[in-house]
Amino acid sequence: MADTDVRTRFVPTPLGRLRVRAVGRGAPVVLWHSMFVDATSWDRVVPALATDRRLLLVDGPSSGGSDRLTRASDIAGCALAAGALLDGLADEIHGPVDWIGSAWGGHVGMQLAATQPERIRRLVAISAPTDPIDAGLRRRLRVLLPLFRAVGARGPVRSAILDTLLTDASRASDPVAVELILGPLRRADREGMALAVETAIVNRTDLAWAAARIRRPVLFVTTDDRGEWTPERAREVSAGMTDAREVTVSGSRVLPAVEQPDALVAAIREFWAST
Repeated sequence: MADTDVRTRFVPTPLGRLRVRAVGRGAPVVLWHSMFVDATSWDRVVPALATDRRLLLVDGPSSGGSDRLTRASDIAGCALAAGALLDGLADEIHGPVDWIGSAWGGHVGMQLAATQPERIRRLVAISAPTDPIDAGLRRRLRVLLPLFRAVGARGPVRSAILDTLLTDASRASDPVAVELILGPLRRADREGMALAVETAIVNRTDLAWAAARIRRPVLFVTTDDRGEWTPERAREVSAGMTDAREVTVSGSRVLPAVEQPDALVAAIREFWAST
């Protein structure tokens, strides 16, 4: 891929400037990552997707090279920022865009498709439960967030994050996958990342209403190792939507783009071809 195919820029939004790296040529696709990582978490799928697409890889607020949050927001606030982001990319985007979101990015994509439907052509929501976080996770976060603010991703905090995002097999035998998690955490501002966790996880409410309002084609990508968002639950939600389907990527927990990139790319390309 020629160097002229790659461009990095900063786009102002209500949640600060967001860094966007554009790779490849073709129809534009916006990718927004999961919590605790940044746009580098897409690195393993970029070569296969960028062969005929213009990938717009976003660092979410307080992630990667984007501005640090100064206060906690919520998914609705992130969707407003996403709308401003798309406006700021008007030279790259003409009309509705394909959106690929992992967890946090999937939730933002759902909210955006429900409230600003003219912006989204198709949505791929990866490991993105429509249900609010459960009481157990909320209790864990109450314990872990003060520790993260104090010492960063060390000790039990590091273990909890890796255990949440990666399967046992990946943690044991895929050091590159582990580094795709730990690298952004080492570089992150601790207070900024804690505010992002409050924004994307603690303050996340039920998104079933958003799913029901979406009129664009939707692909829910689930995994076989994320307990609260099972393939069965995703199919149940899909059944009540206008045009939605589910595909399961095995051998992954929250980040199939990191753990099973080939299977994820195949699922996305099949979805695009079918719609």
